[in-house]
Amino acid sequence: MKKIREYPKQEYTMKEDFEVFQAIKKRISVRSYSSNPVEEALRRELETYIANLENGPFGTKPRFKMLDLEPLDKKELKGLGTYGFIKGARLYILGAIKDTPGALEDLGYCMEKIILKATSLGLGTCWLGGTFKRAAFAQKMDLGADELLPAITPVGYPADQTLPSDNLIRLAAKSKKRKPWSELFFGPGGKTPLTENEASPYHDVLEAVRLGPSASNRQPWRIVKDEAGKYHLFLKENKIYNRLMGKIRLQNVDMGIAMCHFAAVAREQNLPGSWILEPDAPAVPGLQYIASWSG
Repeated sequence: MKKIREYPKQEYTMKEDFEVFQAIKKRISVRSYSSNPVEEALRRELETYIANLENGPFGTKPRFKMLDLEPLDKKELKGLGTYGFIKGARLYILGAIKDTPGALEDLGYCMEKIILKATSLGLGTCWLGGTFKRAAFAQKMDLGADELLPAITPVGYPADQTLPSDNLIRLAAKSKKRKPWSELFFGPGGKTPLTENEASPYHDVLEAVRLGPSASNRQPWRIVKDEAGKYHLFLKENKIYNRLMGKIRLQNVDMGIAMCHFAAVAREQNLPGSWILEPDAPAVPGLQYIASWSG
């Protein structure tokens, strides 16, 4: 088993100040935005939340920047683009990491927390990993030579009416579809599907993972519950897809999203535990071990 890195067990006991599971169920990818600006009070609340974020489970802290396009001139706006995927957004959150082991997962973990917070405030968002002009946004991020810019998200009020192109993109991405439990969660050995009854009291925690957003909605996470009741997280990687952008591996970002949903809902429901690297985690053919949830 290949470890990502050694890190101390971290206890995250603080609950969010919003209903996490409800935000997970409510969140959708918003691609068309209203011209109404985000109120200053909401913007400050979101900025404060970002400033107070903890490190990710692998010990790194991504760097985030809120970029307001409103003051930019036409030339600058023309340079920034999302290839037609996003309409009307004037506010973006950019997420950067240093190129270190586990940092992609930490980016996914922390940025998803921001997205859920924004959802709780009534704001729309949309994960963008491969559909934005990375070099132009990187310049606005003042990206360092040792940093990567894996993802950004627009933030704002959803438009009153969605455009036909939004529905086409949603249909192509199968945005509303999620794999069934039987394809994602397994009992000891990783072969027999874990039933919803067998997952108790972690039913909602696993359902939160199942509902998570992922690049091209590929849902690459797999979870195995062992005989001792520990939950082991694995990546079912599509190597061709995941390595198209070199060091930026979006399916590893997806694993951080899964870890965020698992941990946040576990805390919300008073289930003890944290993400650790388990030396004795089971090996499952065709899957890459990521981390284990230990109480």
